[in-house]
Formats: sequence, C-alpha cells, structure tokens
Amino acid sequence: MPSKPRRTITDPKALRALAHPLRWKLLELITREGTATATQCAREVGESVANCSYHLNILAKYDYLEEADGGAGREKPWRLVHEGHQWTDVGLDTEGALAAEAASEAYLDFTFDEIRRRYRAASLEPEEWRLTVGVSDSNVFLTAEEAAAIHQELREIMNRHRDRTDHPALRPPGARAVHLFLSTTVAPGIKSD
Repeated sequence: MPSKPRRTITDPKALRALAHPLRWKLLELITREGTATATQCAREVGESVANCSYHLNILAKYDYLEEADGGAGREKPWRLVHEGHQWTDVGLDTEGALAAEAASEAYLDFTFDEIRRRYRAASLEPEEWRLTVGVSDSNVFLTAEEAAAIHQELREIMNRHRDRTDHPALRPPGARAVHLFLSTTVAPGIKSD
C-alpha cells in the first residue's frame, strides 16, 4: 500500500531513473500486484532475477519503491512508495528538462507497447470486456485554464476507485486491473506571417 500521496518529481537523477523500459514494467507489475519479489518480477517480465533485483534497487534508491514486510535478499517483496508520479519540464534547468523528456519518452514507449499488446489479445477476452475497452479521442478548442480543468476532472474520475489498488478486499468480484491512460497535448501555435 503506498505510504505517501502522488509525487511531483523535479530531481533530474530521479527522473533519469524512470528513463529505462524495464523499470516501467516493474512499476506496472508492482502497481497491479501490490508487492512483488525480484524472482516474481523476473518470471513476469522475462528478465533474469539479478537484472530485476538491480532495477528494483535503483527504483528504491530514488524513492519509487520500498521493501515490504517479509522475505530477504532477492526474495524480499517490494511495494510502491507513492500513489503515483507526475513531472513536467516547467521550471527545470536544462539538465532537468532533458531528464523529464527522457522519463516521458520511456513512459510513453512502455505505455504504447502495453496498449498494443493488450489490443492484440483483446479478441481472447469475454464480450463484456471487449465492449468496455477502447480508444476515444477529441480535438477541441480550449484555453490553457479550460484544458487544465478538464485534465483535473478526468483525473478525479480516474481516481474514484483508487482505494481498490491499495485494498484488494474492496475489489468486487470480477474486478481486474484496467489501465486508464490520460494524455493532453496541444497543437503547435500558428505563427503570424
């Protein structure tokens, strides 16, 4: 169970720690399972136990994971420290901005790969799930303030059932890990002639 609320990351070293695809796989796995050992991670992500252990320790060094109760060595379980993470390059120096960009690119690569993998397997799901998942997009004209308000409202909707992540007993029968991905982008400004 995360012991701290959502974290805003500004440290370039902590951001660079996120610029590795395996670390995103490990974070997603531990988010979904609540805790996991290096051995469990290796089995799930198809990497060696030693490699998973190394990357889990890097994530712990930068306050993404912490040891959970029980186990020792590579059999010690890890859990999330924070409810989630966010970052921006706004207000960061060049090193920080480049680290934020690298973290974002690694996250987007991981997320799009995960979405593609799940879509390829969608036909194997029961009809009730095939009718539920999907992609939707919109292009609307908004001010920066309106876009921020919509983003906040959507985050609130996405977080309605957050307590089920930390407390499995609250999950109703048939509940599964569902990935909700929110991306807000803005088209480049039109330059005047």
